Amino acid sequence: MISTLISLWENVLIALRALAQNKLRAVLTTLGIIIGVLTVVSVASIIAGLNKGFASQISALGSNTLFIHKYPWIMKDDFFKYRNRPDITMKDAEYLIKHSQLAESIAPATGTSRDIKFRNNSLSDISVAGVTIEHELIEGYTIADGRYFTQTEIDRDKPSCVIGWEIKEKLFKDINPVGERIKIGDVSYIVIGVMDKRGSLLGHNLDSEVYVPIGTIFKNFGSRRGIRILVKVTSPEMIDEVKDEIRFLLRVSRKLKPQEEDNFSINQQEMLTNMYKQLTGGLYTAAFGIGTLSLLVGGIGIMNIMLVSVAERRKEIGIRKALGAKRRVITFQFIIESIIICSVGGIIAIFFSYLISLVIDKVTPFPSSVPIWSVFMGLGFSTFVGLFFGIYPARRAAKLDPIECLRYE
Repeated sequence: MISTLISLWENVLIALRALAQNKLRAVLTTLGIIIGVLTVVSVASIIAGLNKGFASQISALGSNTLFIHKYPWIMKDDFFKYRNRPDITMKDAEYLIKHSQLAESIAPATGTSRDIKFRNNSLSDISVAGVTIEHELIEGYTIADGRYFTQTEIDRDKPSCVIGWEIKEKLFKDINPVGERIKIGDVSYIVIGVMDKRGSLLGHNLDSEVYVPIGTIFKNFGSRRGIRILVKVTSPEMIDEVKDEIRFLLRVSRKLKPQEEDNFSINQQEMLTNMYKQLTGGLYTAAFGIGTLSLLVGGIGIMNIMLVSVAERRKEIGIRKALGAKRRVITFQFIIESIIICSVGGIIAIFFSYLISLVIDKVTPFPSSVPIWSVFMGLGFSTFVGLFFGIYPARRAAKLDPIECLRYE
């Protein structure tokens, strides 16, 4: 065991000495390995960060919530086919609320964009969401200051509002907004509450919204507008069953004949998740393809350089054989040299991957982190390339005739 370790260490030292004598050649030889491993590990880092960010954002939609819209979230057909659909209306929502037996909560919602003003401060093009009492349960609203709407305020279309955290910071600064009046468009509303920080959802800033009773949207900003309907399901296991019930009820509400296709869309979190997995799956495939090609090119380069090295060191091989070195020792020496070249390339690539990941995480809004599995995969691939492409030059070196080698100049 000890003799084996000593032999291994000696071969490592010989390999390092040979590489040190040809530094530039060794660096150029590892470039293919560096590019291949760097590509795979960097893409894996970016996707790992995106997965984390996407998961935290998409969780806000809820795995047990259905979203009924005029348009599907993912359009596979002509846009005008969906554009010509009739809007989802309050009549549809009321029919679902009255007849659904499986849904836990049903909440119609609509929205508009308006300028808002408090005294001399104003904000432009702010999203105004018309909500109901059920939204607090479905969306999981948390009130930081004040309170949420009462059922009376919703039923009577009271001009009261709940504002997002960012609205409070920008519009009121150091003033407590609860009890103050703001103008949404030309209509005066009293602030009854401030939402806790919610962050963003798929690029939309949830902290820069104003929430009002849904009826006030129709009353003050126009009644000819479509809505969306949120349906809360008791558990994710019931999602398909509730979806079938909702689809049936909407078809009845909209008087669709059996042969007519749906003129509405029932969306859910799973659609976005599946689309995201397809996109990242494509990125992984492309990254592995580029990485594999680079490793292949790098491996061929290593084999070529190792063959040159064998030719240059024939005299050294002859002397070692004359002193009693066996074929397996010579073979092992050159394989170790090839593996070291590739492993060093893999380590350099992983180091640069960490730097790239750190820059992306600090400079861009996208999170990035190097997954441990990609580090081991990169090192494993580079080591395998060194082993695979080093075998032929090593065996060729081991088969050289020592007498011919000693004659070599």
